[in-house]
Amino acid sequence: TLVFLLLPAAAAAVYKQWIPNTNFETASNWDKGRVPCASNVVHFQKNEVISVFVRSPHALTDMYLPLNGEFVLASGAGFAAFDGSWDPGCDSGATVRFADAEHHSWFNPTLWQAVSPSRELEPSGRIFSVDEERVPCHYDDVIFQPETSFRVNVDSSRRVIHLRSISLMGQELSSPEAWAEYLRGAFAPLQFHGNGTLQVTGTGCPDKSGCACGNTPDLHRICAALLEASGRQCPAPACQSPLQPLGHCCGVCGATINLDFTPDFDLQKYRARLIDALLSQPKYASMRMAISKVHKEQTFLGVIPRSSTPLIQIVLIDDGAGVQTSTMVEQLAADIMEDIAQHGEALGISSGKMEVATGSLFSRQAGSHALSRIIAGTVLGLLFGLLFLGGIFFLHRKGKLR
Repeated sequence: TLVFLLLPAAAAAVYKQWIPNTNFETASNWDKGRVPCASNVVHFQKNEVISVFVRSPHALTDMYLPLNGEFVLASGAGFAAFDGSWDPGCDSGATVRFADAEHHSWFNPTLWQAVSPSRELEPSGRIFSVDEERVPCHYDDVIFQPETSFRVNVDSSRRVIHLRSISLMGQELSSPEAWAEYLRGAFAPLQFHGNGTLQVTGTGCPDKSGCACGNTPDLHRICAALLEASGRQCPAPACQSPLQPLGHCCGVCGATINLDFTPDFDLQKYRARLIDALLSQPKYASMRMAISKVHKEQTFLGVIPRSSTPLIQIVLIDDGAGVQTSTMVEQLAADIMEDIAQHGEALGISSGKMEVATGSLFSRQAGSHALSRIIAGTVLGLLFGLLFLGGIFFLHRKGKLR
């Protein structure tokens, strides 16, 4: 009998649950799209490294096992030899092969789903996440469902992938010591493979202004996984000049607002304010919003990386259809900017910059930012040109240049 222990977790934490499993009774885990039946021959690859959870008893004609694997049996589960009796729903003598689980990548956003602290699926509502934040972030809690086996490829551009906690086999591991002990056991090498190492910290985000996700070094893996099903190309945008939010793989037709903040800013309170005061209005029923702290790279002359600056990024998109959608996105963005103008100081917001790309036109706000960049580039070019000419004149006066 398997005993499951669920420990309480912080209500404010973000929970992300792994979707695939390597259970024996999951039909998609077999090459024929069904669970093996009594007259079948079950075949696991000899060199396959796998953990398989078995919920119930099975009668089989024959079974070829992997050299390095395990079967985790629930109470009453097991295998028995087929007695030869007629089974009308089973292909006699057919070989059923277990599907390859090696390709399930940690950084594939389609293999994760957001859940509540009570382990229930979060409704797909008004708040969404940019692609980088759809896989577990630095301070998130990760859940592998009880009574499931799994195998995850944790290849990463980072040596260590930090998490707040990991729940598996019904037990929450929320301290570095507990996780280190689990890694020394027999289960972990069958469940996790790749060059990355998962590290449990047991700590949540310490900053009320929010914490950046931390997945930027692996954004290329996230985007590659998302675009694999679409021919490795982003879908054609409906607007002429889509915006590119930080941490997102493809351009969006909507609006972005970047906020500079002070130590008084509280991300959770501000998110609730936007939902209650604006998104809940009937006219914005089709709007969706993402809001989080991100790090924007600062460059010298727009080319040379210099440093990164934390800011709060708001992304607005409209799931509706028709001519009104672009107008409503721009209106919602304008309402947010007006609220900042009136109450920004009290909210801990020092400034905000808005860009809108909707319908077939690029908005005046975005255009002004593009124009300012062009003007800045022109001014810098003239400045360097004058310095260059001044240097030539100086050398000429010194007699070092004819």
